[in-house]
Amino acid sequence: MSRRGELNEKELNIIKKKVNDEEAFEKFFRDCYLRNLRPATVEYYKNEFQAFRRRIDKELVECSHKDIEDFILMSKQSIKITTINTRLRALRSFYNFLFKNNLIDKNPMKNIKLLRDRQKNIETLDNKEIELLIKTIRQQQTFVAFRDEVILLVFLDTGIRLSELVGIEVEDVAGNKIIIRKTKNLFERTVYLSEVTQEQLRRYIQIRGHIEGINRLFISQDNLELHPHSIQKRFTKYGKEANINKRVSPHTFRHTMAKRMILAGVDAFSLMHLLGHSDITVTKRYVNMWGEDLEAKHKMHGALKGLKI
Repeated sequence: MSRRGELNEKELNIIKKKVNDEEAFEKFFRDCYLRNLRPATVEYYKNEFQAFRRRIDKELVECSHKDIEDFILMSKQSIKITTINTRLRALRSFYNFLFKNNLIDKNPMKNIKLLRDRQKNIETLDNKEIELLIKTIRQQQTFVAFRDEVILLVFLDTGIRLSELVGIEVEDVAGNKIIIRKTKNLFERTVYLSEVTQEQLRRYIQIRGHIEGINRLFISQDNLELHPHSIQKRFTKYGKEANINKRVSPHTFRHTMAKRMILAGVDAFSLMHLLGHSDITVTKRYVNMWGEDLEAKHKMHGALKGLKI
């Protein structure tokens, strides 16, 4: 048998440096830990990879561009567009890493774009709904109710995330400022409080008192650290009790703060830093979302208003 010709595809695969899924995952997640990604981000990757594997009949390292396209077409029949895009983002990070480190020959995610999705209206609370919510909370004259009122004020004043709120410690509060240390992008930032929130927060800290070994600002009635789920659950309950026909949640408060700041004239760049966005894309979406309100403000305060020209 002649050995002068080129190796065929099967023979080339034998001498190629290849990895299986388990080896690829080990290398990818090792890199995640070296880059100090948040545990929640690592868990997100793991969940999305598992979900993708359940829908295909081959290893991820064997997937082609067509396999990704087939996955998208198949998923559109039963999965929301946002969920598909969430999965595609995880796969993009995975395959980009493998291709960059020469662990695969071709990147199956190359030229794969996220699916276009209809922009949904973002719910926010108006003045009456905020006042009704606070009134509902104040009907219960307990430590937990007063704590929840202060939490609501902090959310509305600062627009911080739920995960950021539970990470605040007592020493992070200084007058009209709170230093947010446990952030999504690992960059600390400072947020600011109105006089009303400052005063209520001062009263809360006084009632909270000193608790040995517990430094978190917001605590349970048993003097333990608060869990995000319990806060979400309580505000959902308050919303129902107040008969507010919207989702009442920390994320709704964040959107509400963003809208009120934009309508008050805060520029997108400043708001981006207050909200802790990594880039200005999401912040711009907020500005575009409430364009009609901005149009009304322009009619009232436009640059040419009052000029006799």
